[in-house]
Amino acid sequence: MSVLPTLKYKRIFTWLVLLFVVMFLLRLLYGYTYSYTNESVGQQESFLSQVQQKNYASEKKIQLKGDVAPVPAASSQKYEKVAYVNSRSTSFTEDEKQLHGTIRQFGAIIQYQQESGNKGNRDLRLMIGVSPEKFDSCYYAIQRIGTIKSTSITKVDKTNEYRKLNASKVSMEKNLASLNSLTSQPGKIDERILLHEKIAEVERQLQELGVELGNFDVENEFCTIQFSMYEGAAERGIPFYSRVKTALEWTVKYYVLLMAGLCLASLGAWLLLKVLTMIKTS
Repeated sequence: MSVLPTLKYKRIFTWLVLLFVVMFLLRLLYGYTYSYTNESVGQQESFLSQVQQKNYASEKKIQLKGDVAPVPAASSQKYEKVAYVNSRSTSFTEDEKQLHGTIRQFGAIIQYQQESGNKGNRDLRLMIGVSPEKFDSCYYAIQRIGTIKSTSITKVDKTNEYRKLNASKVSMEKNLASLNSLTSQPGKIDERILLHEKIAEVERQLQELGVELGNFDVENEFCTIQFSMYEGAAERGIPFYSRVKTALEWTVKYYVLLMAGLCLASLGAWLLLKVLTMIKTS
């Protein structure tokens, strides 16, 4: 009779050990597949999220008329195109000079620049505006600077936004014309003051709208390259014993928490059954 309980406890112990081993192996595997670079990609992509400058470009159609040469049609699409390049440099000064030379080579402009850190731990972040036709060439040329850790390109259609801004401009201009027509009519002083205040407010809104629309002008067309470069020595692999130590510490911590949770859940279920039993017998 005592053999069955012994086998039951052995089976439970085996499953608990197996669970610990599986958690340990999964954490160890995660340590090999996880990359700090992947963690920082999102941070690098958003480091200029607070910069007010926006660059837009146009996708132009080509019209063919009979046997004549193709003629560029009116812009059919407005879009925002941003490339993200994250690089590490062991020769920071030389790579920075090469970067500025590449920017001049493609006629690009630096729209934002941030430098921080001391020698040996420097960090450079740039927002570069480049004409759409030179974007691809400049993007690949910049990837030859330092050791590239991550790259990506995002293209977002802005045509509807552009059309809405133009529609708002037309509406505000009509509203302003109507208000200006009222200035020639007689009225009380306080009414005329309110009218002039309203006209000034509409003119201010038109100016702000004009700035936003100015970003879409053909003369201001740019695509964006957000480049970040940090200074650091060549990376060395993490020793196996360090990975094992980290995985073991993590496994012990969360295994204990898991067992504690299971014990509390079991205790709660036992108490609930006791209460239900007492209710039924009473």
